[in-house]
Amino acid sequence: MSLLSTLLLAQAGPDIDISRWLMYIGLLAIAVFFFFFLITIAAYGSVWFQAYMSNARVGFTSLIGMSLRQVNSSVIVKARIMALQAGVGNDPTTGITTRRLEAHYLAGGNVPNVIMAIIAAHRADIDLDFDRAAAIDLAGRDVLEAVRTSVYPKVIDCPDPSKSKRSHLSAVAKNGVELRIRARVTVRTNLAQLIGGATEETIIARVGEGIITSIGSAASHFEVMENPHRISKAVLDRGLDAHTAFEIVSIDIADIDVGENIGARLQADQAEADTRVARAKAEERRAIAIASEQEMKARVAENRARVIMAEAEVPRAMAAAFRSGNLTTGTSGGDTPGNGKK
Repeated sequence: MSLLSTLLLAQAGPDIDISRWLMYIGLLAIAVFFFFFLITIAAYGSVWFQAYMSNARVGFTSLIGMSLRQVNSSVIVKARIMALQAGVGNDPTTGITTRRLEAHYLAGGNVPNVIMAIIAAHRADIDLDFDRAAAIDLAGRDVLEAVRTSVYPKVIDCPDPSKSKRSHLSAVAKNGVELRIRARVTVRTNLAQLIGGATEETIIARVGEGIITSIGSAASHFEVMENPHRISKAVLDRGLDAHTAFEIVSIDIADIDVGENIGARLQADQAEADTRVARAKAEERRAIAIASEQEMKARVAENRARVIMAEAEVPRAMAAAFRSGNLTTGTSGGDTPGNGKK
């Protein structure tokens, strides 16, 4: 009996070793699986649980894929939860999905800033979808600040003291009096033209040009000082916010001072210039007169020399006449010319 059992055990020995190895391999596989499972739970458990409790529908495979694509899964999940809790982007195809958030993150965009901007626009009843907000963010503009400026208008000084050495605008009315003006422009962001629209510098330049033109067309500086709102209204009617990223709400004249009487100064300068020209012309005529006088004196001296030369020729002519016998002299005895005596 003992021999038979020994033979049976010897024949079943290899099968028992294979089953043991299979059991060991199965246990090892289960251990490895639980090891990676514990690592995954430790790495993504809090993020997954947060998404699950917020009904964000983000699985472990999506979280692992984000890590493989070098995407911060925490940022994406928090942005997704913020959008869902705010009630924006709920459409599964065109809404704010994790795939679209990942794409914007990989493009270098600021995902939390975009989501907060969309939520703020939704609260303010402003039409701003994810595509436009992402485009504004990738264009280098602060989309959240743009939404805030659209809700709460921004005041811009004209001229801007931080970007200009001058603290006021200088304009001259038709009567020549200078007016020094400082204006304040209230603008709100135009989200439809934020991409490619001109910035604050263009608004300041256009408003300054409009104020100077309006004052220059006024007949007198008194008209401007009596009704400064006319200047503001005339500037607003020009449509200065065209093709800019802002919409002008109002233009207010904050300060207006009377400067120099530039017209009088220009007239005085012109009169002085005319005086200098007249003096130059008078000096020119005086020089011409002096030259003419000197020329006449020279001619007189020349004629006088000729007279002297002519007088010097008289004795010579008389001497020649005596020598030729053409000239006779009378005597006391009553000689007459032609009696033969010389």
